[in-house]
Amino acid sequence: QVQLVESGGGLVQAGGSLRLSCAASGGTFSSYRMGWFRQAPGKEREFVAAISRNRSGGVTYYSDSVKGRFTISRDNAKNTVYLQMNSLKPEDTAVYYCAASSGSLYYTRISQYDYWGQGTQVTVSS
Repeated sequence: QVQLVESGGGLVQAGGSLRLSCAASGGTFSSYRMGWFRQAPGKEREFVAAISRNRSGGVTYYSDSVKGRFTISRDNAKNTVYLQMNSLKPEDTAVYYCAASSGSLYYTRISQYDYWGQGTQVTVSS
């Protein structure tokens, strides 16, 4: 199966930036739609962003809460997907998870993703 490893999380002050990386191995990276989800303490895991597998540079999708601040991208040559997070807010604090999907329809649904990373903590202080 595909293995996914996130990195780049940490502590940042409000208004700051972080870039998360997700390195994939064990599969054909370019054949998967990739997504980012996050889960705050006591909250349900929620969709953040996704990027398609079928176009150069990828077609991207974002939750309303992060649109305009976060950017998802992928580098198929490096088997890596990124999440650039700008203008961070305390409410962005969560564990961020990278996921891979062999499907192409329900990009916001957890059930559509086959493989998950271990998560990386992002903490935004006010």
